[in-house]
Amino acid sequence: MNEQLTSPFTEENIQRLFGNEAGESESIERLKEYYFKTPIFDQVASNLPLRILVGHKGIGKSALFKIAMDEDPAKKRLPILIRPDDIYGIAEIDDSLLSLIKQWKLGLLQIIGEKIISSFGIETEIDSASYLRKGSRVLSFLAESILAVKEHWNLDHTKKSILEHFLKSHQVVVYIDDLDRGWEGRRQDIKRVSALLNAARDLSSDLEGLSFRISLRSDVYYLVRTSDESTDKVETSVIWYSWTNHEILTLLAKRVQTFFDKPFDDDFFAALPQDSVAQFINSVVEPRFFGRGNWQNIPTYRMMMSLIRRRPRDLVKLCTLAARQAFLDKSNLIGTKHFESIFSDYSLGRIQDAVNEYKTEMPEIQKLLFGMKPTKKEKTTKEGYVFRTDEILQKLTNLSSQNAFIFADGSKATPKDLLHFLYKINFLTARMELPNGTIDRKYFEENRYISGQFTDFGYAWEIHPAYRWALQPENIQDIISNIEK
Repeated sequence: MNEQLTSPFTEENIQRLFGNEAGESESIERLKEYYFKTPIFDQVASNLPLRILVGHKGIGKSALFKIAMDEDPAKKRLPILIRPDDIYGIAEIDDSLLSLIKQWKLGLLQIIGEKIISSFGIETEIDSASYLRKGSRVLSFLAESILAVKEHWNLDHTKKSILEHFLKSHQVVVYIDDLDRGWEGRRQDIKRVSALLNAARDLSSDLEGLSFRISLRSDVYYLVRTSDESTDKVETSVIWYSWTNHEILTLLAKRVQTFFDKPFDDDFFAALPQDSVAQFINSVVEPRFFGRGNWQNIPTYRMMMSLIRRRPRDLVKLCTLAARQAFLDKSNLIGTKHFESIFSDYSLGRIQDAVNEYKTEMPEIQKLLFGMKPTKKEKTTKEGYVFRTDEILQKLTNLSSQNAFIFADGSKATPKDLLHFLYKINFLTARMELPNGTIDRKYFEENRYISGQFTDFGYAWEIHPAYRWALQPENIQDIISNIEK
């Protein structure tokens, strides 16, 4: 448990230890070693016709799909992955919703057929028009077309086994990932995604054996859901992807343990209390963090959990940056000084993440985020980061008087719109101090209606600690002193 690295934190060791920040770019062998399944995995990978996985960027949607696809053949299902470049040009004209749905159906069937054939490297010509006219028999038609050239098969054992399962079961799972790449939040963008969801629902209902798994960013789905009443038909197929801090800490423990080739039982570790799980990262991270204020002599894992936005990618970036400092320091353990030296860079990175992710929806997002910087009066107190609803609306009103914030659809953002937007992108978290003194924090994906236009649930608002060093780089130690547990 307390075994230390026998070599410094080289770049190779760091990536193998903490993982690739983009799970889909990780080798499938290493990903399977350290992947920690939460109950959400089983919900998405279940044998149901339509699953829509919704969550923030960096939360692990692509990694989940990659693991599910790897397991599909054992379940006698053929996985097909569709990326944005595969569907380029489909339903891009601003047309009626019914017309867009039809275009998606035809386009998806064409792509699915081509990918089934190409995935086995089988050469056979399929008349597209004839293929598309098969309707509910399209999978049977594909199987018959493949069987017709059986004498020309030249497949290895694994591919032949998968193909034979498909020919018997006609079970195909279509994964559509990164669909929101290039998303701008415009009216035609919303209609296009809405039409796709409707088309996938129709196809998975009409074609026995065909299933869809679609990933969407939470803000994309929210806009589509609130703009198009037809999406109420797919709402029961939506799985909101979220992590608890306990799950993320367990994920980190599994990565450390498997790096040292030690066994890891997911259920056993998931049942342990957090302080027990944290012992299994002590081989790479010093157990105590010697900060100031509420961070003085606390367990290091608590500091780490405070700085991540409940996204595995944040944890990878935080640990990677600190590990590089430990390498420069010729240290085999990541300690307090290594973390403190990268807080500003880490915070600026999270600001840049938010700008990159949401600037297509709110072009002036950078001005909005840096406009939330504490005033001179607020600089040395927590008041610059924690607000009652009336206080933050006043701050946003003042900010709006200096800048015009326009959404991509052309609508001007009111202070309430800005509050909702900041909550939606996880810049703000909702917080309520309970009678026992503990703080109840809510993220957008946990309660999407706290910031609603007409209802006040009694929550205050807090700028997430991940962003604070970027807003107040001249007072790093004061920020540490004022972060609450």
